[in-house]
Amino acid sequence: MKATYVLLCVGLVVLPATICQSPAERDSYTECTDGYEWDVQTQLCRDINECETIQQACQGEMKCFNHYGGYLCLPRSASVITAPEPSSQSEPSVPVESNEAFNPCPVGYRAQGESCVDIDECELDLHDCQPSQECINTVGTYTCQCPDGYNKIGIECMDIDECRYRYCQHRCVNVPGSFSCECEPGFQLAGNNRSCVDVNECEMGAPCQQRCYNSYGTFLCRCDQGYDLGPDGFSCNDIDECSYSSFLCQFQCVNEPGRFSCVCPEGYELVGTRLCQDVNECETGTHQCGEGQACVNVHGGHQCVNSNRCQDPYVQVSENRCICPAVKPECRDLPFSIVHRYMSITSERSVPSDIFQIQATSVYPGAYNSFRIRSGDDNDDFYIRQINNISAMLVLAKAVTGPKEYVIDLEMVSVSPLVNYQTSSVLRLSVYVGPHAF
Repeated sequence: MKATYVLLCVGLVVLPATICQSPAERDSYTECTDGYEWDVQTQLCRDINECETIQQACQGEMKCFNHYGGYLCLPRSASVITAPEPSSQSEPSVPVESNEAFNPCPVGYRAQGESCVDIDECELDLHDCQPSQECINTVGTYTCQCPDGYNKIGIECMDIDECRYRYCQHRCVNVPGSFSCECEPGFQLAGNNRSCVDVNECEMGAPCQQRCYNSYGTFLCRCDQGYDLGPDGFSCNDIDECSYSSFLCQFQCVNEPGRFSCVCPEGYELVGTRLCQDVNECETGTHQCGEGQACVNVHGGHQCVNSNRCQDPYVQVSENRCICPAVKPECRDLPFSIVHRYMSITSERSVPSDIFQIQATSVYPGAYNSFRIRSGDDNDDFYIRQINNISAMLVLAKAVTGPKEYVIDLEMVSVSPLVNYQTSSVLRLSVYVGPHAF
């Protein structure tokens, strides 16, 4: 049985490998001492490399070193220094190949020519690092380290849960050996991959139909005036302003996309944005009245009347006034003068309604004046309300519907008891009833 030497640093003296024999005995004697074996070719005893022939010659962290006649189990950091053979030794020694006997270089190195070079234990798989560890080669040795993101617990490397340290501003996702940060909707990772910055969705194609307003972490859709935001929060629906009120326009409201407009009936024009005003065709020159006719403006249109409306025995004395000369016998029972006037009213006017005031133009001292409707009111649609001795009011008594024309003779009778004098004059009023009021 061979002995096992356990040393940290030793000096070895190479001893002869064979038993001393006489020359005559040496030719036939082939027994070698422990640790050697007979080499038939060289006829010499050769050292046995137990580090190669004995499986797991050294256990644990010990490393096997072969030497003449035996082997050593030494720590990996130990070095073997061979002592020179004694010069006085005369016995023949057993020649030994140096590579098999020992490594002339320190542990962790190998001989390369006359130099010693580092052994990469990691590449040659000569390390004992755990599968979870990384082998790091160093000069003369190696180290076992845990990868980034792992901590050594016992002999194993365990993943570090970086999320426990709140590295991320919003959400942290732990993965083996690392972690990643995620942001809430409406945010994106900043350049440091940990902070979250707001995303301007309005610049990135937010689905707002009309207006988009960015806010912290989200965005808002808004609509132009005249539109309502739809239930989905993105689309805009037109508001029908005309359906909300009948007072938006004086005549008619027309809904349009995002707005509304007011229109007026024929013969009227829009004033501002909602009111309608009658167009005076007589002033604008848009009437069709011919020569010998006068243009009379009415609601929504105009009327062409004869310029001379005086009928015999009356004669025209001015544009709208006719008189019946006293020299004509037929004028004795007729009003002395007839004055033509024109006006228009709208249909369905509220009643009773004052529509026209009569005013005496000349008054005789002591005369008494009275007013009446002489003709033109066959259905009693009007009546006269006398205000004082020189004026009276024509009142619309019933609601009337147009288009329709009344020609009413309003008579003023003057009686002077002082001179026993009586005279009368007529105001011939043409009343045009236009369309329904709006």
